Amino acid sequence: MKRRVNVSHPRGFTLLEVVVTMTIFGLIVLIVFGAFRLGLHAWDRGEQTREEYQRQRTATQLINRQIKSMVPYKIKTQKAEGDYLAFEGKGRSLKFVSTLSLKAARPDGLVFAVYEFKDGGSEGGRLVAYEKRVVNKDFFEEGPAEDQGISVLEGLSDVRFEYFREEDKEKTRAEGWMNEWSAKEEKELPSAIRMILTFKNGKSEKEETPLTLLASIAAYQFEDTKAGPTGFGRRAIRQRFQKQ
Repeated sequence: MKRRVNVSHPRGFTLLEVVVTMTIFGLIVLIVFGAFRLGLHAWDRGEQTREEYQRQRTATQLINRQIKSMVPYKIKTQKAEGDYLAFEGKGRSLKFVSTLSLKAARPDGLVFAVYEFKDGGSEGGRLVAYEKRVVNKDFFEEGPAEDQGISVLEGLSDVRFEYFREEDKEKTRAEGWMNEWSAKEEKELPSAIRMILTFKNGKSEKEETPLTLLASIAAYQFEDTKAGPTGFGRRAIRQRFQKQ
């Protein structure tokens, strides 16, 4: 008598197992897609930060070069105060004559440069630069037109200019940094200018890190235009800056 052999067929997936599997698969896809989007967002932010940093670096280098190219240009006047140097340094603005232009690709004579900080409040301020050619004797008093300004740095919470005065033993004048500089009273240019830029980072002001630019003025005295002063190079500036 023959025995029957029971052949068991493979059992299929139940509806519950399919639903659980699809749910797990959907969660995995969602996690991978979220991580991918997060990576793209971080990449875009990194590229924007890098481009902004490069733009700031280029702008600060040009500003530094123009300040270093400052010349002691003396304005002839018939007023009782007499001739004076075309320079005015305040806490948030700077006016001077330079051989380097930020706008012109090629040198085209002397330019009258003006830097002013425009406070934008919570949105952040900007450093605006104005330029005009030195073609008439009233250029310093008139100043450049408002519509000629270009924004060289943005996203700033503060800008400060400081001016270094050399020691003068004959006048019993001590060296040090000053918040303002009047060339009419000093009869010369500052031997160095320090610009402190504070960029707005969206956090509290205490967490903002200032950027300090230091520029030495080679021909800071009218009589020494051809031969710069000795003993005040970059190394000497850094040493004196560290002592302050």
